[in-house]
Amino acid sequence: MLHLNVKNETSRLKAVVLGTAQSNGPTPTVDEAYDPKSLEHIKAGTYPVEADMVTEMEALNAVFQKYGVEVYRPQVINDYNQIFSRDIGFVIDDIFIKANILPDRERELDAIQYVIDKMDPAKVVRPPEEVHIEGGDVILWNDHIFIGTYKGSDYKDFITARTNMHGVNYIKQLFPNKIVKEFDLVKSRIEARDNALHLDCCFQPVGRDKGVIYKSGFREEADYLYLVNLFGKENLFHIDREEMYHMTSNFFSIDDNVVVIERNFTRLKNWLLERGFTVEEVPYAEIAKQEGLLRCSTLPLIRE
Repeated sequence: MLHLNVKNETSRLKAVVLGTAQSNGPTPTVDEAYDPKSLEHIKAGTYPVEADMVTEMEALNAVFQKYGVEVYRPQVINDYNQIFSRDIGFVIDDIFIKANILPDRERELDAIQYVIDKMDPAKVVRPPEEVHIEGGDVILWNDHIFIGTYKGSDYKDFITARTNMHGVNYIKQLFPNKIVKEFDLVKSRIEARDNALHLDCCFQPVGRDKGVIYKSGFREEADYLYLVNLFGKENLFHIDREEMYHMTSNFFSIDDNVVVIERNFTRLKNWLLERGFTVEEVPYAEIAKQEGLLRCSTLPLIRE
């Protein structure tokens, strides 16, 4: 039996679902691209190849092994992208919430059914159909649940808008004792540098009281200021448009003083080291071309 427990992003990690890049399938066509960054690389002929992505994910797996984390991997579906396990479900406290993902990704949930079978069935929920919510938009900070959304009236026209207000309200009902705060994110179908695909593309807490933030990822300055007031400006590392594009805020914490980052994020690395963090570096630049990074490819099940 898996006793689920996730209350924040940084407590000691004990069990996680790590996606897989095996049998990832052919390079998508332009029409099949889900996000502007993948589209950019498809057009440029620089879309990542399977062997490189497998190597990158194994580097992350090796870090998990080093810290004694129990790692589950999805069952491999032939010719199918199963890297981003964060999208398909997420744990809040001791409840596993299945995401209503894009319809063609439903099979990804089936591939981790063997893990779901280890959970108490009473603790596994599936939101109603009109609720759209993906794990990348849900960030836990103890009493707070931060949720990225898109409030524009053209929501349905954006394949990059992944969480709607039904999703926000569903979480509010499920966790009445938490402070649930939604953030209206900037979306773009065509320019990856102006597309906050999920909340973790422009904000993520680190340690007990710090965070990494991209101010221009928020449609409303008030949403950005909410986080500044909550964390304190001196505790926030501000990234620029180019760093957001390379997904600098999409790192992953194994403990409140241990952070895994992409090895090219020198500025972030120095900021973390100056504040006493242990920084584990892995190559993840090929996977990043699909507008996802370390947090996107992990689904934490148990944190101490």
